[in-house]
Amino acid sequence: MREKFFSYISYYQWWKSIDKFILSLILFLFLIGLFFSLVSTSLIASDKLETNTYFFFFKHTIFVIIGFFVIFFLSFVQEKQLYKLSIIIFCLSLILLFLVPIVGVEIKGSKRWIDLIILPRIQPVEFVKPFLIVVISLIICSQKFTNLNLKYLISFLLIIFVSSLLILQPDIGQTLLIGISWLILIFISGINIFFLTSIFIASIMGLLSMVFYFERFLYIKKRLLSFLDPETGTHNFQSDKALESIKSGGFFGKGIGEGTLKNQVPEAHTDYIISVISEEFGVIFIIIILLMFLIFLISVLRKVHNENNEKIKLILTGSISLILIQAMIHIGVNISLFPTTGMTLPFLSYGGSSIISISILSGIILNLTKRKL
Repeated sequence: MREKFFSYISYYQWWKSIDKFILSLILFLFLIGLFFSLVSTSLIASDKLETNTYFFFFKHTIFVIIGFFVIFFLSFVQEKQLYKLSIIIFCLSLILLFLVPIVGVEIKGSKRWIDLIILPRIQPVEFVKPFLIVVISLIICSQKFTNLNLKYLISFLLIIFVSSLLILQPDIGQTLLIGISWLILIFISGINIFFLTSIFIASIMGLLSMVFYFERFLYIKKRLLSFLDPETGTHNFQSDKALESIKSGGFFGKGIGEGTLKNQVPEAHTDYIISVISEEFGVIFIIIILLMFLIFLISVLRKVHNENNEKIKLILTGSISLILIQAMIHIGVNISLFPTTGMTLPFLSYGGSSIISISILSGIILNLTKRKL
């Protein structure tokens, strides 16, 4: 009998096999994000769009609800169907990413978004990232090729292709994110450490060369120089304000609604959410959030440790690495450890594409951490 493309387990089987602790962590992080979306809604951004103050909160709520459906759908399907679906959606997302430099919407000198009839203003890279982890893991664990170096080469060419599309936008932050995620995947699969280090150094040198010698990356160059030497420009205004708000919040914060950053920086609800939280609720609350991310990491890695399937190990490690690296970059930008990159904080920041992306990763993690019945 011909196998159906989608085969589902029953709700009872799903509930019995799902890791309820990881599920609770994911749902709780999303709900915390909803709460902070409400208290960090930017009055400046709302005024520009001539909308009510809670416009972004309402949109955030809608995307989180959609995200919940995505999570449960991806955690319901069988493992084999998950892989098939990942390849299909990855290819479709890659087409959209290819179209961004051609028909994309330009905002602040970058073309990272594309308008579709059914999905207005989406960021294709957010859909590429989670499925890229799955596809690379499938390539490395493929039985069709016995030569591991050939598998590395194929995955490397895929990363180069995706990175090239991102550089055309340009989006250096996301390029670094997927590049580091790929390095982690090939490292845990057993690549020579000397070869890995050489690739990393060559990639960083290549990116820096493009930033400093091509006119297209002029604004990135200015931002980087301003970060290294604040007296050379004014491109650190938002980061400076974010750091000031963290300092002013102290250990216990100013209180709900008492923060000023959300009214000074339009991107407070996306790129600087951690600073808004710190200003109003204090550094103590930031430590609690970081501990939740750490518990999430440990919970998934514990599953990886007990798993015998190399494919599942790679996908889970890659997925949790992608989440943690993005969180580190976001926090690093907020405390002026890194230059401004426009990176959202997983689960907590506003952004439709970002929320759906983290929902996809969460669904994949829940699917592959299910207890075998």
